[in-house]
Amino acid sequence: MPGSRALFLDRDGVINHDSGYTSKAADFKFIDGIFDLCREAKRLGYLLIVVTNQAGIGRGYYSEEDFLGLTKWMCERFEQQHAPLTAVLHCPSHPEHGIGRYKIDSFDRKPNPGMLLRAAEIHGINLSHSIMVGDKDSDMQAARSAGVGMRCHYLADKPDEPLSHNASHRLCSLREATALLKPG
Repeated sequence: MPGSRALFLDRDGVINHDSGYTSKAADFKFIDGIFDLCREAKRLGYLLIVVTNQAGIGRGYYSEEDFLGLTKWMCERFEQQHAPLTAVLHCPSHPEHGIGRYKIDSFDRKPNPGMLLRAAEIHGINLSHSIMVGDKDSDMQAARSAGVGMRCHYLADKPDEPLSHNASHRLCSLREATALLKPG
């Protein structure tokens, strides 16, 4: 099946240290190795796509505009590092703790595969030749349900956490993910 390859990245816990509902640039600390990983992936022809649950919007902790402003800032940092992101998809809803229109069980909210499937449709991605890097089982479950071929459970800050049974690889650093990228 032809199509582009993508490197799917969760945001909080993979791109930046998860400080709990990060919504401001001042609180956004990039994880060591993220730009190296993304530059190498771009060099090898991968599309870089962020898929992130953002229940902080749904819970009323910050607004969609706050998220979009932070996303613009984050994308500018990736551009400056010569690793431009292809897309950032997010799901603001939460089935239990969402407020108003955000209190829904969305097909986009991981562990559901909606964001990955939508990205594949929009960007012509061959999911079986793509990679997902996430720090939660819900990331791995979404990727597996979508048919993503390589599912990397990033556990650098959680050495005692068991590997998700939905994952194909355990990562202790983002450098390990860089080594899994294959040319061609």
